[in-house]
Parts: sequence; C-alpha cells; structure tokens
Amino acid sequence: MESYYLDWVNLLLRWAHIITGIAWIGTSFYFVMLDNSLEKPRDVESTAKGVGGEQWAVHGGGFYNMQKYAVQPKTLPDHLHWSFWESYSTWLTGFALFTVSYLWNASTYLIDRTKMDWQPGTAVAVALAFFVVFWLVYDGICRWFGRGKHGDTVVGVLVAVFIALASWLACHWFAGRAAFLLVGAMMATTMSGNVFFWIIPGQRRNVAAMRAGKPVDPVNGQRGKQRSVHNTYFTLPVLFAMMSNHYSFTYTHQYNWIVLLLIMLGGAAIRQFFVVRHRFKLGNARSPLPYALLGVAVLGLTIVGLRPAPVAAPAASTGPAASIAPKPVEFARVRQVFDQRCLLCHGAQVQMKSVRLDSAEQIATHAQAVYQQVVVAKIMPMANSTGMTDDERALIGAWFQAGAKTK
Repeated sequence: MESYYLDWVNLLLRWAHIITGIAWIGTSFYFVMLDNSLEKPRDVESTAKGVGGEQWAVHGGGFYNMQKYAVQPKTLPDHLHWSFWESYSTWLTGFALFTVSYLWNASTYLIDRTKMDWQPGTAVAVALAFFVVFWLVYDGICRWFGRGKHGDTVVGVLVAVFIALASWLACHWFAGRAAFLLVGAMMATTMSGNVFFWIIPGQRRNVAAMRAGKPVDPVNGQRGKQRSVHNTYFTLPVLFAMMSNHYSFTYTHQYNWIVLLLIMLGGAAIRQFFVVRHRFKLGNARSPLPYALLGVAVLGLTIVGLRPAPVAAPAASTGPAASIAPKPVEFARVRQVFDQRCLLCHGAQVQMKSVRLDSAEQIATHAQAVYQQVVVAKIMPMANSTGMTDDERALIGAWFQAGAKTK
C-alpha cells in the first residue's frame, strides 16, 4: 500500500507543479513581452504622470492600457500586485516531487552503481549540494563581475561554463535520468533564489523608500533586472530538463552531458528569438530570425547525432518458411527473468507505479508496457539496478512479439 499512496502523492505533486510552473513561466513570458513592446505614450497626460512606455492590447473582448513609469509614479496605490508566489509555489512543489520521486527512492532512481557505488544517504547529500553550491557560485559571479566592464557578458560566459561543469559531474555521478532532472532543478532553484533574495527584496526597498518620500536607489532595480533576465534564459533549458525523463534516448547516450548542454543551448537561443522579436516589431532591434535558426540548427544537429546506428535487415526468405510465425518462447524462461530482475520493485512487497509482476496474470496484463519500457526504451529496470542483460531483453522482446503467451 505504501507504493500505491506514494504514486498518488507523486501524481498530485506533479499536477500542482505543472499548474504553478505554467503560472510562473507564463508570467515571465508576459512581462518580457510587455517590457519589449512598450511605446512612448502619445498623450500629454500620461507623459506628465511620468509614464515612460505603454502598450495597448485587446484581450477577451476588452481593451487594456499597460503603462510603465520611467522612474516612479507620483503616488503609490494602497494595493500593489506582487509576482512571487508563482515562483515559490513552483519551487516548493518541484522540490517535494523531487524528494518523493528521487530522494525517497535513491537506490532505485538516483544511483547508478556502474558510475558511483555510494550509499543512498551520500547520494542524497551530494544531490542536495548541487542546489546549494550552484546558487552560491552563481550568486558570487553576479556579485563580483555583474557591475564591471562588460559585466553581463562576463557573467553569462562564467555561468554557462559552470553549468557545463555541473552537467558533466551530474551525468558522471548519477543515473542519467536523475542527472538531467538534477541539473534542471539546480537551475530552477537558482531562478527562485533570484526572486527570493534579490528581485522581491529590491522591489520592497524601493516601495518603502517611495512611501517614505525618500529617493529610490537605482541599484535595486538594476540588480533585480539582471537576475530577471537570467531567469528568462534559464526557462526553456529548465523545461527540457524537467520533461527529459520521458525520453531515454537523450539521457542514456554515452555523452549524455553533451546532449543536455546542446539541447539547453538550443532552447536558450530560441528564447532569445522570443525576447528580441517584440522589439523588432517596434523597429528597435534587428531581426531575431538568426537566433531561431541557430536554436533549430543546434537541435537538428543533435537529432542527427543521436540517431541509432542502422541495423542490417535479415535476408529475405522465400518459400513456405516465409509464412511461418515467430517461434514461441517458453514462458518459464521469461518468468525467470521477471523473478530475477523485476520483483524488487514490482513484487508482493513493493509495487512501484502500481505494477505487479509476480504472477502470470499480472505479467500478461502489463505485457505491452513491459515491452515498451524494457525492450524498446530500455529504461527499466531503473538505472539497470538489477543487471538485466541484452540477451534477457531480447528474450522478452521475442516472447512479446510471439504473442506474449503465459501458458
């Protein structure tokens, strides 16, 4: 029953994480679009109020006029909308999901003993250290280099190098599936850290100064904007890392850390296209098409590089033998493989994902899913923790293709 309830917790947390993530990323996309779509106000009244830019929009049958003040409005309303709970709730649900799915079952999902043969507690501690160390190094880079000459470029290069290093370490220390997710969670943690430690506190200091009639320190807005821009470019790479666990051909590749970096690079380039296109429409920037082409080219080359090696087709047979069905495989041999390789997680004591494979009836019920996960995708057993061989996978494949008979 424990695994059954754990699956429900996993499902509900994943649902909540997706909902809050949509809210956070949607807000990010919207405000980037808004910032890059502002035009100078055309009426004297708006200019007199200190409006630096505005956008007229139509949505849901109504017209909206979004205005941004160049410095600050003359008076602040009692109620201000703050965009931060989208970030916090996304991180909280994501960390809870990571805990339930990976940290709670570290031996199954986090550890690949062919890479690092460590105890679950050690693996969990190192995984959590990725979040803390990456934030500290990233924050230090922004503090030390962000305000110097060519600060944004220097910070961008150093952060990219550190992400590459973290990706290499994760993919050499953890199971591929967990490594991709860990890198994405590491970056997402930094995104929420930017909101929690810099963006919102800076905005609160500015609001407090304005309400007290004191001058606003522009550095708060500058630092907040810098971190907000970083969050913008982290968005699509993080989204890929979060969904990569469904596509084993990416994280099981020999050079999976390079695959991860290339796809994140493609995502960042495509995100740049969306950022620049709004300014391009107003005539304030060059065409963003090269960024989109770069992103598509990187993804295309990655797709080509990951293509499976061609397998020679068997010689065509003629005559009566050509119509003979595949030779049946003795179920007893298949059952032995299930008993040795699968019952640790799908037996009488534990039924991960509510799948039980300790009886012929249950094996027949889940035959299609077993074939897909074990033979086609080769992602089960997770991190091949029970040492299933290629011959055993081929045996299950032949059994399924011959009709998956259990008698």
